[in-house]
Amino acid sequence: MSSMNIWQEPLGNDIWVVAINGRLDQMLNPTLEQELTGLLEDGKVRLIVDLSQTDYINSGGLRTLVTGWRKARQQEGNLVLCGLNGRLQEIFHMVGFDQLFQIYPSQQTAKAALVNP
Repeated sequence: MSSMNIWQEPLGNDIWVVAINGRLDQMLNPTLEQELTGLLEDGKVRLIVDLSQTDYINSGGLRTLVTGWRKARQQEGNLVLCGLNGRLQEIFHMVGFDQLFQIYPSQQTAKAALVNP
């Protein structure tokens, strides 16, 4: 059932998007972790996490994103975020993650940044 809430698709240029629909909490975090780990182990290291349909994130969700980001960077890749609503932007700012992650308004701008770093 949770697979309906998280899905991935190739955007071309070796870039993959992982989109999350709903609340990123203890229910969905393990699924997100599996998706990210699967992609990274597959050598897909240029990732966009699309949070435009995400209305909540807990500390575990933040941790999962940081872990994915770190693994991508270790493999010369990157994990960037897009589509954060005001509430999510606030949370990321509060914990200082707006300094850590590259955050873009849309998938298009995120993809452009990954294509031409």
